[in-house]
Amino acid sequence: MDKPAIFPIEGSIAATGEFFRRVYNWMGVGLALTGVVAFFTATSEPMLQLVLGNRWMFYGLIIAQIGMVIGLSAAINRLTAVQATLLFCAYAALSGLTFASIFVVYTASSIASTFFITAGTFTAMSVYAHVTKRDLTSWGSFLFMGLIGVVIASVVNIFLQSAMVTWVVSCIGVLVFTGLTAYDTWSLKQMARYGFADEETARKAGIIGALKLYLDFINLFLMLLNLLGDRR
Repeated sequence: MDKPAIFPIEGSIAATGEFFRRVYNWMGVGLALTGVVAFFTATSEPMLQLVLGNRWMFYGLIIAQIGMVIGLSAAINRLTAVQATLLFCAYAALSGLTFASIFVVYTASSIASTFFITAGTFTAMSVYAHVTKRDLTSWGSFLFMGLIGVVIASVVNIFLQSAMVTWVVSCIGVLVFTGLTAYDTWSLKQMARYGFADEETARKAGIIGALKLYLDFINLFLMLLNLLGDRR
C-alpha cells in the first residue's frame, strides 16, 4: 500500500536527504558495533574459545543472525521504532562475534585495505544510484537470483572445501553485492520520495534501510576479503 506523502513534491529532495542521513547514520553505527565487538572478541582468549572453540556455537550464532534479519524484516510493522533500533544494534553486535574469525585468519593490514576498498566501491555505487536517471527495477530479480546462487554455492562449499569454488563464488559475490548496493539505494530513494505517514514510520523505514545497506556492505567486504586478503 502506498504511503501518503508528508511533504509536497517540490520538497521531496530535502525530505529524501533527511531520510538518507538517518539511514547512513544507523548503518555507520551498525558497522562500528560490529567492528568493536569483533576486535574485542579477537583479542580476548576466553571470548575466542567461546565463539570459535566450539563449531556448533559458531554455526548457532550464524543461524541466530539469519533469524534476526528475517524476524526484523517480517515484524517491522508490529515493532516500535525503538524496538527495531535495538534489534538492529543487537544484530550488528552479534555479527561482531562471528566476524572475530577474520582477525584470526587474515592479517590486520589486509583487513584494513579491503575495508577501504569496500568503502570506496560502496560509495561509488551509492552515488550512482542517487544521480542516475535510469529505472533500476529490472536489476532486482537478476540480483536476487545471483544472491540465491551465491548462498547455495557457499553452503555446498562448506562440505567441499574447494578453493576454486570459493574463488568463483567470491568473484560472483562481488558483482552481486556491488549491484545490490546500487539497487537497494535506488529502491530506498524511490520509497523516500513518497514520504511516510508519520515520524514513527519514517524511523522504522530508516532502520530497515540501514539494515539492507549494512548487509550489502558487510557481504561485499567478505567477498573482497576472500579475493584480496592475506592469510596469516
